Amino acid sequence: MTTGTISIEEAEKLVGQEVGLSNWRVVTQEMIDQFAAATDDHQFIHTDPERAARETPYGGTIAHGFLSLSLLSTMVFEAVPRLEGSAMGVNFGFERIRFLAPVRCGARIRARFVLAAIKLRPSGIAEVNYDVSVEIENSMKPALTAHWLTLAMPDRTKED
Repeated sequence: MTTGTISIEEAEKLVGQEVGLSNWRVVTQEMIDQFAAATDDHQFIHTDPERAARETPYGGTIAHGFLSLSLLSTMVFEAVPRLEGSAMGVNFGFERIRFLAPVRCGARIRARFVLAAIKLRPSGIAEVNYDVSVEIENSMKPALTAHWLTLAMPDRTKED
């Protein structure tokens, strides 16, 4: 599926199907360090390449699980069509998240989005739920899987 826009009626027909696959992106040490600074999580497995190489089974640093999770926001934007008439998407939450494999520094990841459910509220807000997996290039296991709840907010500037 390509990005762009899609009607709610078209989206409803896609429930249960893959609706987007993001581009590969490299997880760099700079990204990991910036995330550590933003979250105040400076555990050595993330921020000290030499020590992580010596003391962990990973051969170096690994990304925070929440860093991989946070990249869903940009990956969904590049991979999944926007609902017609929506002005923005809002995180509504997660019903489950599982971190299944570490993302080593320098690894490439991408997200696969399956439309799990879509429901239009009387307010015009669409609840859009995805089953997501973040894949690691050349890995049998994904970095994470999640059931992600989002809201597509209507563009109120176009109403009469």
